[in-house]
Amino acid sequence: MNIKELIYLIPAILIAVSLHEFAHGYVSYKLGDPTPKVTGRLSLNPLAHLDPVGTLCLLFFRFGWAKPVQVNPYYYKDKRKGMALVGLAGPTMNFLLALICAFAIEIILKITGGYGGDVILFIFNLLNYTYIINIGLGVFNLIPFPPLDGSKIIGALLPEEKYFKIMKYERYGQLIIFALLIFNFLDIPLDMARKGVDSIIWGIVNLVI
Repeated sequence: MNIKELIYLIPAILIAVSLHEFAHGYVSYKLGDPTPKVTGRLSLNPLAHLDPVGTLCLLFFRFGWAKPVQVNPYYYKDKRKGMALVGLAGPTMNFLLALICAFAIEIILKITGGYGGDVILFIFNLLNYTYIINIGLGVFNLIPFPPLDGSKIIGALLPEEKYFKIMKYERYGQLIIFALLIFNFLDIPLDMARKGVDSIIWGIVNLVI
């Protein structure tokens, strides 16, 4: 990684993380939970959402996480369904952002024919990095292991006793996931999932444009 790459990576990460966490908080708030608003998480300010370890993972592995949004599921009419919707909101936002970036990239390519000045090149590269980071963040957070969003989503499908057994590991989750990343155990499944999402997004873009 060099300074030139950081010029694109840093804003891409800030955009992906801020909107990912905002989406969690917003959905929980709309389900009747005031906690995200009270704790200042209904914000697009990246400083409210960044997790140091998760941000480093995004920088070096292109997969990572942010500081979890505090929610109180007792405000939801259906606690497990509400948690699943809140969990799904973050990755959905990332995939939507990636789709928007893909449309913008395709439009730029069609207008410029692949040629342009420094400004066009900067915008193109920023869109490309933002696209990659959003797919990485969305895919990674769908892993069904606490504290990642996938554990909340799968909680709506599992019997309650099994769900709570999984959630017992939440306090150790970040350390376990970080170790799996360091030793490359997640490389193949995450890469396959990323390529699958990439294929779907560009399929949509090619269908529309």
